[in-house]
Amino acid sequence: MDKKQRMQEIYTILDTLLPKDIQFLDQRDPFRFLISVILSAQTTDRIVNVVVKDLFAKYPDKQALSDAALEDVEAIIYPTGYYRNKAKNIVACAKALRDRELPDTMEELVKLPGVGRKTASCVLGDIYKKSAIIVDTHFSRVVNRLNLVDTKDPEKVEREVASLLEESKHYRFSMTANLFGRTVCHARKPECENCPLSSLCPSRDAFLKTRSKG
Repeated sequence: MDKKQRMQEIYTILDTLLPKDIQFLDQRDPFRFLISVILSAQTTDRIVNVVVKDLFAKYPDKQALSDAALEDVEAIIYPTGYYRNKAKNIVACAKALRDRELPDTMEELVKLPGVGRKTASCVLGDIYKKSAIIVDTHFSRVVNRLNLVDTKDPEKVEREVASLLEESKHYRFSMTANLFGRTVCHARKPECENCPLSSLCPSRDAFLKTRSKG
């Protein structure tokens, strides 16, 4: 079985087993969603979902956030970590979007302060329902363990996965592989014994052998 065939089988299994609607961040308004994704770097979605309630209670839209004092924003988003840089980026992002709608292309989104390809892909897939491959630590870990890619470089992971799967399936696979990484294919102790992808995973035997030695 070649890599593309294996990818199709993996996609089908995850698509069948996992929920049809997968969302990690609570905010559904496009601008609020973007800010949530920027804040989610190097922290958990759970923390972000709590913090943004306070943030948007005080600064409900891009106009209000663009006028915010940095120190006030820093105090609210402190629990997310890297709060000084994040505060600077989200206020600058609000200013950049003050008089226009959130862009719907990768090229325009990555011009915004604090927005890289991963954040832009989240917006494209979740808000605009466009083709998008979202490469975070969970996704990268899963596709590497499944030997769909052999690189940790996010842009290379994105390109290689894109080449194995039809565009219409990119975003769905991003979300299912991400959720699978969070719930089954954990970083330290993957649940190989009960994994629905075990027959398609080249890493399974090595993990099980290490576990039996322990």
